Amino acid sequence: MFLEISLLVVALVIILFSAELFTNGIEWLGQRLQLSEGVVGSVLAAVGTALPETLVPIVAVVFFNERHGNEVSIGAIAGAPFMLSTLTFGLCGAAVLYFSSKGRRSQELTINHDVLTRDLRFFILAFTIGMLCNWASDFSKYHLPYIMAFVLLGIYCIYLYKTLSHEGEIGQEPEKLYFDRLLKKGSNRLRFILPQIVFGVAGIVGGAYIFVENLQDVAEAIGFPPLVLSLIICPIATELPEKINSVLWIKSGKDTLAMGNITGALVFQSCIPVAFGVAFTTWDLDLGTLFTCCTAVLSASVILLLMNKRALKYWHLMCCAVLYIIAVSFLLILDVAKNLGNALT
Repeated sequence: MFLEISLLVVALVIILFSAELFTNGIEWLGQRLQLSEGVVGSVLAAVGTALPETLVPIVAVVFFNERHGNEVSIGAIAGAPFMLSTLTFGLCGAAVLYFSSKGRRSQELTINHDVLTRDLRFFILAFTIGMLCNWASDFSKYHLPYIMAFVLLGIYCIYLYKTLSHEGEIGQEPEKLYFDRLLKKGSNRLRFILPQIVFGVAGIVGGAYIFVENLQDVAEAIGFPPLVLSLIICPIATELPEKINSVLWIKSGKDTLAMGNITGALVFQSCIPVAFGVAFTTWDLDLGTLFTCCTAVLSASVILLLMNKRALKYWHLMCCAVLYIIAVSFLLILDVAKNLGNALT
């Protein structure tokens, strides 16, 4: 048990270190391609920080399908949008309150409403379709799961087109490229950027393999459902540390970058991983998972409504974290009730 937990920690360190390499490389790629701040925040940074969470379910299905791989995959896929739309929004609201109390920024949010409302609309549409796909397996003889997976991929392609065609200012230069620091060449050329991106992806895949293998061992040892454990633990372990970038952008008053990093990841997570889950897992969502999915859509819908009214405040974002606590509590209560039921029978 101690060994498995230690390996979980080691795997997370590998994943997060590799994700940092990947994100840094992706940001420099955006800089070299002269992409706008909105594109970097909603697409490149969002996809970069979402990559670890995306690869965990893929690794779970490909390598561990016979050992709860399906449950781990579904939990990781559903858990990312749930955490992003609740806990991470709450973290941003708390950051605004903290830094404004220290006099480092104002309490007012300065955001590009067009960019963020577009992201949230795409997320709500795609994730709602993803939830409805829970019943697509009933029509598998008509290949409906694969059709719906292609629909979700098509939605993301449309989102990319709209985002990339949106005009905006070029983002600020990122931190120095890590490979450039190591090689001390004094330049950030594509011959350094691309290998760093590839190296980051390879590290994330390797770390995800170790993480999924030991997550299942821990779940079996403590008698906790792998689906619930992955739904709660995977997003916090692989997504939340990377979203500290949003806190740093909040501190600097770059609220569009901060929020776009989250909303862009929401669109990606509701399209690409969900499409994979619909096509290559049973995609049989239980009551607890459906509840967290509905919570994610509810939270995003309220934020979208407030943005449309130009009335979004930091404390609205903080309230999203309350939804996270309620949903996780509901999951735990369901698990306890299930265990009591099994014991009585």
